[in-house]
Amino acid sequence: MKIYHFKPESGKPITAFNSHFILSRIIQTEEKTHIDCVYLGHQGVIGFHQATCPQLLLILNGEGFVRGEEAEFTAVSAGQAVFWEQGEWHETRTDSGLTAIMIEGDSLNPAAYMTL
Repeated sequence: MKIYHFKPESGKPITAFNSHFILSRIIQTEEKTHIDCVYLGHQGVIGFHQATCPQLLLILNGEGFVRGEEAEFTAVSAGQAVFWEQGEWHETRTDSGLTAIMIEGDSLNPAAYMTL
C-alpha cells in the first residue's frame, strides 16, 4: 500500500489569466485526460479563459460562483458538477473558498452518469 498526498501544500500555485488558486495534479492518462484537485482560498479565482478541451469541475466542499460566456455568475456548492465544452469561455470564483476535482479530457460525457 502507498499513501499519496494531494493537499494544497503539494500543489502548484496558478496565476495565469489573473487566477489565484492551487492545482494538485492527480493523474494524467494516455488519452490526454487530466485529473486535478484545485484549492481556491478566500477570494480565489480561476480566471476567465477558454477551455482547451471538455472540462468537468466537481465541487467537493465550499461554495462559489461560475459562469460560461455570459457575464452573470451562478452559485455552486459541494455536490454539484459544472461542465464546459471545448472552446467555451468560463470562470470560477469564491468568496470563502472551495475545493474541487477538475477533470479535463476529450471524451468526457457527464450526462451519461449524472443528472442535471
